[in-house]
Amino acid sequence: MKRIFLNDQGILRSGWRAAVFLFAFFLVGSVLIVISINVITVVPAGETASAQLPVVIPFAVSTVIALVFGWLCAKVFEKLPYHSLGASFANGWFAHLAWGLAVGAVTFLLAIIITVASGSISFSFNAASAGQAIATTLLTTFVIFTVAAASEEALFRGYLLQTFARSDLKWFGIAMTSVLFAFAHNQNPGANPLALANTLLAGVWFAVAYFKTRDLWFPFGIHLAWNWLQGPVFGISVSGITGFAPDPLLRAEDVGPAWLTGANYGIEGGVACTVALIISLALIHYLPGFRAKQT
Repeated sequence: MKRIFLNDQGILRSGWRAAVFLFAFFLVGSVLIVISINVITVVPAGETASAQLPVVIPFAVSTVIALVFGWLCAKVFEKLPYHSLGASFANGWFAHLAWGLAVGAVTFLLAIIITVASGSISFSFNAASAGQAIATTLLTTFVIFTVAAASEEALFRGYLLQTFARSDLKWFGIAMTSVLFAFAHNQNPGANPLALANTLLAGVWFAVAYFKTRDLWFPFGIHLAWNWLQGPVFGISVSGITGFAPDPLLRAEDVGPAWLTGANYGIEGGVACTVALIISLALIHYLPGFRAKQT
């Protein structure tokens, strides 16, 4: 019976560690996140980008909960310090963040090039919105997507993925967290099998990026750049959501086909995204110049 719970080193097995982390996250998160969402509902709604800022509250709460319980689980079960999560300002964090922003931007632009070259999407400057409204959209959505990317990376590529990797179950951890990541987007507007498959693939993409540096800054930068360019800059739905960027820099005209461009779900729902992610995955895997931190 003891071996069901403990490994040869007398440490709680990774599956149980992950289960404890998830149970604690959802137990506390279900209360605090619901409270924060209720706080948002009493804030006067508006159609401007700045009116969307309160949405950072549940994202911020989720980030803190994931990091705190990730740290506690790492400390209690594996005698590891907080910096093992890869969310501290250790040496090289800024370079990894910068590389992540660059990789995310290049990957997104590759998907855009595929759709534009095929004549499926065209872009024009948003002349209907005032310059101040566009600037406000760009700034406020940068804050929103920063906190949103942090919350998802802390949860899916934080302790949950890392504890399996430390038990030599790296690929199981990648598969499980990527499935959970896709499932978290299942109720998004316009979600379909291809969109969810791409979201699962994106989960693998972020996980491979984590293992390249063994910190969260690299996948966080990729995640942030992709979302921010997609919505407020290029005027495309972000995983089916459009409300965050009412005054984007560019307006997209999508003439299809939907299987290539993603239609209302955004480019994440099309094959152009699939191709871009696969190419980027290969490049990240073979990208030189990074030395993964040991935890």
